[in-house]
Amino acid sequence: MTYLATGLRLPINGLDYAILIIYFVVVLGIGFLARRSVRTSLDFFLSGRSLPAWVTGLAFVAANLGATEILGMAANGAQYGVYTVHWYWIGAIPAMVFLGIVMMPFYYGSKVRSVPEFLLHRYGPSSHLLSSVIFAISAVLIAGVNLYAMAIVLEALLGWPQWVAIVIAGFFVLAYITLGGLSSAIYNEVLQFFVILAALIPLTVVGLKHVGGWAGLSHKLTATHGHTFLTAWRGTGIGSPNPLGANWLTIVLGLGFVLSFGYWTTNFAEVQRALSARNLSAARRTPLIAAFPKIFIPAIVIVPGLIALAMEPSLGRPGSGLQYNDAIPLLMSDLLPNGVLGIAVTGLLAAFMAGMAANISSFNTVFTYDIWRAYVRPGRPDSYYLATGRVLTAIGVVVGMGAAVIASSFSNIMNYLQTLFSFFNVPLFCVFILGMFWKRVTAAAGFWGLLSGTVAAMINYFWIYKQGIISIPTDQGANFVSAIVAFVVGALVVVIVTPFTRPKPAESLAGLVYGTHSPGMAEPAATGDDAWYRSPALLGWTALILAALCYIPFSF
Repeated sequence: MTYLATGLRLPINGLDYAILIIYFVVVLGIGFLARRSVRTSLDFFLSGRSLPAWVTGLAFVAANLGATEILGMAANGAQYGVYTVHWYWIGAIPAMVFLGIVMMPFYYGSKVRSVPEFLLHRYGPSSHLLSSVIFAISAVLIAGVNLYAMAIVLEALLGWPQWVAIVIAGFFVLAYITLGGLSSAIYNEVLQFFVILAALIPLTVVGLKHVGGWAGLSHKLTATHGHTFLTAWRGTGIGSPNPLGANWLTIVLGLGFVLSFGYWTTNFAEVQRALSARNLSAARRTPLIAAFPKIFIPAIVIVPGLIALAMEPSLGRPGSGLQYNDAIPLLMSDLLPNGVLGIAVTGLLAAFMAGMAANISSFNTVFTYDIWRAYVRPGRPDSYYLATGRVLTAIGVVVGMGAAVIASSFSNIMNYLQTLFSFFNVPLFCVFILGMFWKRVTAAAGFWGLLSGTVAAMINYFWIYKQGIISIPTDQGANFVSAIVAFVVGALVVVIVTPFTRPKPAESLAGLVYGTHSPGMAEPAATGDDAWYRSPALLGWTALILAALCYIPFSF
């Protein structure tokens, strides 16, 4: 995303700027209020494990509702059509349910403070250090995506120079996380979730009315892009061409299994929200509560991309001056009046800041606990690590600013993010899932599986795909294949190395492998409240059924 079209400048007036200023004041106010509860490093990095499930659940979904979600999925909608719903109903909901029902008892019950720390207990220091470094790098790269995307949007829409937008957003994220730690980030994410909805719902409604409702939208896009553009599964047979450049097998295995599960179950920027919950029951319900709004988010991020394409058929075409990432700004500039425009711009800023804050708060936790405390400066007082976390927050913001330029080579930022996930999250998930269900897996097997999976994904993308050794129609199709390659190679290496290396003693695996238990994994005592919304299993099955039902209108 090197630029947005210069003709997208918004007619912002005093009312719109007043809404922006009020939002920034509230954001800082939440940071100052949250500061009162920060006394220890656990308070700063994990909110003292004290937050209720509804708060952590909304923060869980808001942490993902950043630039990647709004600009990226709207761009995907304009580029790939209704096929984009796969990122939600097969590429998110099943993995979120699996995290809540199966994996959170291991994370929360073992009392780890981060995802890499779980690898320390299961595999040992080699895998722990490698995964910590990989995650720290990916976290600041993804934070940079949000900063860069926001700077380009504000330059095009408001006329702000890029460096001004980067400094302003970076300052506010730095301020409220440094003040209140994870609690400040989470409560701001809850606020940002509702601000984002207030921005995108009117944009979608007005946009649909402008193109003649869903019937008018379908008629226009079917005439220009064919019948399959507005379906989820038609045209995905093996060997059949479609806009996504992927068949049903790569969608199910590449996106629905390895990319999806790799992201939602091992990405600490998400899991950290669940680890901050007040007990195991609340931690398990966190991703399940988040799954319900996630089911319906396609209506306010993918549909605007379709509307933008119907209104401007040249969107994304060479020489048009409009990229797919312009979809949301294009609608804002054409459809929204002042006041509502201010809310929309505020919602866009909220999305960028939520995405960046989630990655910065997870970066400072992993770097402090899993790298600095574990290997560089162990045994220091707790106050030292609290101060270290605040310093690392500043470093993470600055590095994120520098990393933003890397995203400029991608015209669709979702392609960039999915590439990073195939490199970093998928090998981690492979090692996690094998170690969680197979006692015999050894420390050496975990380390080499993680490393080989990461290298294999990079070789597939940069050499086999980019050099044209194997023809893959689109970047997204290549990402799906890279994810499959990463998982398969990592799993093969784990299986091959395990028999030739020594496993950990069985007693050291209690609470870390399926079928074993530790005292921390016990559910809290019954309180007499057996309401349905407190049952993780029932919540999970309900979310899966709703997601499956959503496919029906777009399947044929």
